Amino acid sequence: QVQLVESGGGLVQAGGSLRLSCAASGRTFSTDTMAWFRQAPGKERELVASITSSTNYADSAKGRFTISRDNAKNTVYLQMNSLKPEDTAVYYCAVRTSWGHSYYPGAYQHWGQGTQVTVSS
Repeated sequence: QVQLVESGGGLVQAGGSLRLSCAASGRTFSTDTMAWFRQAPGKERELVASITSSTNYADSAKGRFTISRDNAKNTVYLQMNSLKPEDTAVYYCAVRTSWGHSYYPGAYQHWGQGTQVTVSS
């Protein structure tokens, strides 16, 4: 059974940084696409970044966020710098059991429970 466990969320002031981690288990992830999505209240879930052997970012994340993965640890990270109040959301780790970036949540088969990120102004 695939499990994804996020950690690292919290409350931070605007301009600050957070590093999210997602520990995955239950399958070999080295050939999967891994991603971070977020969902703010009243809004649709949206892709923040995804990673295969390359990376893909939403325009809102470019230049501020960095996604990385450690296949030996089955872990994916999201380093978030220069955080803004509009980054406030629940952040979800997701796995797509095929190789290739996608912005569409339905393309991802496995999801974590989410971690809250709150950025105060």
